[in-house]
Amino acid sequence: MPDPSSQPSGIPMRSRPIGMGYLRALEAVARHLNFRAAADDLSLTQSAISRQIQSLEEEVGVPLFLRHTRSVELTSAGAQLLRAAIPSLERVDSAVRQIRQSAGRKSVAITTWASFASMWLIPRLEAFQSEYPDIDIRIDASDNAVDLGTSDVDLALRYTRPEGAGEDAIRLFGEQLTPVASPWLLKGSKPLLRGEDLIHHALLEASDTHRTHNLEWLSWRRWLDSQGLKRLEPKRWLHFNYAHQILQAALTGQGVALARMPLVADSLASGDLLEVLPGQRMDTPLAYFLIINPRSKVRPEIQAFCNWLLAQSAATRQAIGESGVPGPLDPKA
Repeated sequence: MPDPSSQPSGIPMRSRPIGMGYLRALEAVARHLNFRAAADDLSLTQSAISRQIQSLEEEVGVPLFLRHTRSVELTSAGAQLLRAAIPSLERVDSAVRQIRQSAGRKSVAITTWASFASMWLIPRLEAFQSEYPDIDIRIDASDNAVDLGTSDVDLALRYTRPEGAGEDAIRLFGEQLTPVASPWLLKGSKPLLRGEDLIHHALLEASDTHRTHNLEWLSWRRWLDSQGLKRLEPKRWLHFNYAHQILQAALTGQGVALARMPLVADSLASGDLLEVLPGQRMDTPLAYFLIINPRSKVRPEIQAFCNWLLAQSAATRQAIGESGVPGPLDPKA
């Protein structure tokens, strides 16, 4: 017996999109193989379900069910449409559940760059979450600057010169560079008591310091020049893409890193790293800034996070020897 779905039915073909309600009716009827049970499932009348299936068949252009006295049966076209509809309905239902679960929850969305997130922000977040367990945090770690005016990000943490930060930026702390190394490295046979001793060690450096004038401040060559060691060549060079990779290499004793003080202050305090030439720090014109999306500033959770961030910044400023800590934000600002 030929499948009725393959026969001309006189139903006009249409090209407009199928309504979601029709697909839910299709799924319910196919699951129960009964119009009454499907109607009860969807809290509709049996006639309403019947009309929806009939309208769907008119939209598709072929019969989707074979009607029997007490039951219905999917046609091959109905089965084909059902296979496509079920994953779509499940994705929609999953998205709705997630939206409902997150509705009303307080959250803070932050954009920053990967090294700062991994070396400074993330290690401190547990303290904030312990104090504010009902506030969700979302971190977007990217080297590309996010436009706060066109995104849903609440806060930006940036590393730049003061003139590039913007007039509304809040300075968190400045920066000094200093040579650091693992205690294990310093227990070796080659001493490291003065700059000239670097000739016996591997120097760890970012591979992209040549890309911009700002990044050139992080280069060993600039530091060596400032110390009158222009011609010094180390035992070898090790280059990495990110500051946290340089830190990891230094922690494992692979060489001496020219580290940013704010990012290694915790490692220095714990003794995991040692400042090998403490009297030869070099200032840079770069600093770390907080920028608040004006649309987000009035939200209590943003105020709470910013004030916590400023307190954490104060501790970092103290650790690296800076003064003049920014005060808390005014909740009415």
